Amino acid sequence: MSWFKKLIAGEESRQQGPRFGFQVLKNTNTTLPLEPWFDYICGINGRLIEDGNSYLFCQEVWNCRGRDVSFTVWTAKGYRLKDIIYRIPSDTDTPHLGLTMQWTSLAVADQIWHILDVAPQSPADIAGLLPYSDYIIGTPEVILRGESGLYELVQEYLNRPLRLFVYNHEYDVTRELTITPSRNWGGDGILGCVLGYGALHRLPAPLHEPIQAPGETLFDSEQFPPTEPTGLLGGLPTQFQQPPLTPTNFTTPAFAQPPPMLKLTGSPASSTPPPSMGHAHGRHKPKRVHHTALDMDVYLKEGEEKSKELDRGSTPTGNKSLPPPPKGAPPPPRRGTVVKSDAPSPATTPKPQEEQQVQEI
Repeated sequence: MSWFKKLIAGEESRQQGPRFGFQVLKNTNTTLPLEPWFDYICGINGRLIEDGNSYLFCQEVWNCRGRDVSFTVWTAKGYRLKDIIYRIPSDTDTPHLGLTMQWTSLAVADQIWHILDVAPQSPADIAGLLPYSDYIIGTPEVILRGESGLYELVQEYLNRPLRLFVYNHEYDVTRELTITPSRNWGGDGILGCVLGYGALHRLPAPLHEPIQAPGETLFDSEQFPPTEPTGLLGGLPTQFQQPPLTPTNFTTPAFAQPPPMLKLTGSPASSTPPPSMGHAHGRHKPKRVHHTALDMDVYLKEGEEKSKELDRGSTPTGNKSLPPPPKGAPPPPRRGTVVKSDAPSPATTPKPQEEQQVQEI
């Protein structure tokens, strides 16, 4: 069962990625593109190095004499994996790579401090630290451990020169500078700069390298070619298919020509709206007719004119249309009484006084 557990643990480590590797400390071989401190050799010929056995690593390199060897390299600049192909010469008895390495954890690359702000005339300013582009990656004096490692080192070298290894992201260069911590420089702090530490202040990829887009390695366009949906409109009858868009029918409902405005010529009761189309089954509600403000003004004006005409027909407008009542005429008789009159017959009766007055006028 022990070999089975080791096999399962090895498969899990391969899926999670490398966590240890040979860190390059020195490189004297100019033909092998490995950067000291930043690059870690985590695998060889497609297999991850799990136990850090330097003898097996050298034996694998020896077996590749006269052929190409593939190194799986993890770089702290951008936290990426890359493959480097190097040809081992066959004319030497002992192949020599020109590397000085040590087996260590990849978490060592997190022991960096990002320079954020630098106060003028401070020890950091005098030493030449550049804000936002410089990273303190180590010192030749001791190995820095943890976030407080740099603070403890600076306390020990108070008022004494201290050498630091500084990496600049904009120029992609590493330089060594000397700084003298002091409390009497006229400002706050011993160095006079603000430092950032943690996951948000890791080393980014160099500016000359292309930026890796999100999901670029998860979804490969060659492995998953784009496919068009089939069977959606191809199997439908021709009368249900949408006609192709042409310059003549390329219109949208938002820009279509509006219907003509409805004009009211009579009362609302006489004007009947068009019949509304009902549903295929079930009860339906009649559609509401929406009138504009102009139609309402016309309707109100027509109603006002009609009311004025009715007022003119029901009430007298002046004394010229009807004559005044005759003077001295008896009052009208009451209901149920008989009026006796000595007037002559209608054949010989002269015209009433009202008609005479009207003629005279």
